[in-house]
Amino acid sequence: MTRQGETDFRTRLQHWLPKVVLSPSLAMVLVFVYGFILFTIYLSFTDSRILPSYGWVGLENYSKLWRLSHWTTSLTNLGIYAFLYITICTALGLALAIFLDQKIRGEGALRPIYLYPMALSFIVTGTAWKWFLDPGIGIEHTMHLWGWESFRFGWIKDRDFAIYTLVIAAVWQTSGFVMAMFLAGLRGIDSEIMKAAQIDGASNFNLYRRIVIPLLRPAFLSAFVILAHLAIKSYDLVIALTGGGPGRATELPATFMYSYTFTRNQMGIGASSAVIMLMTIAAIMVPYLYAELRERK
Repeated sequence: MTRQGETDFRTRLQHWLPKVVLSPSLAMVLVFVYGFILFTIYLSFTDSRILPSYGWVGLENYSKLWRLSHWTTSLTNLGIYAFLYITICTALGLALAIFLDQKIRGEGALRPIYLYPMALSFIVTGTAWKWFLDPGIGIEHTMHLWGWESFRFGWIKDRDFAIYTLVIAAVWQTSGFVMAMFLAGLRGIDSEIMKAAQIDGASNFNLYRRIVIPLLRPAFLSAFVILAHLAIKSYDLVIALTGGGPGRATELPATFMYSYTFTRNQMGIGASSAVIMLMTIAAIMVPYLYAELRERK
């Protein structure tokens, strides 16, 4: 083989080798992710029950879905959960990021502590917080052992407050990740801008309100998209922490979908609820991705 031939072979190999290596993964993603998404959309228009069937019923499943009080309850719970989850995580993450950005001593030790909960699965988080919040073995029981007999904290068993226990556990797990996003944004701000504002007499409050926070707009947008996505598809945390109860006080669309698909044998209705969840996530993700691609161009 001539030197020119060896060069051409190496060029072709460098061009095709990454594609060959990645092609099995790409094929699996196409089949097991996007293929099943399309299959779920198709099932939402059929009369599928315990097993998939192909009797076309059009929009009948969607019509039945929106008449179910269980679905309305799950959407109401999602609204409460998502609003509090996103708001508290964003505020707490920003506060922690500003705190760490002051170049405090021990920052290297605090960052892993704040980020550690994100390394746990939501199943582990839900189980741990279930033990902590259970009146029989958790914080209420501990306070009683310490002599505080009047202490009561039974939110996890109260229909009116159980949804807030989901918020507590989810915020504990995710706020550190949001903190890291905001901290990266803060470290990316030009220090000369900050110094110039301080020379002009800007107080710390006005410095953050008028300069720093507006410059963190991309971080706010990214945090909102990620948190909204996590809120909409929340399933494992609910199952581990409350199981959707008491009653239906903590049922969310994801648990509704699983229940109707695999427990109540109403696969068509379960698929239609999954499609609505997908459309909601797409309504958040698509504009965000469009804005990101447009900004890069």
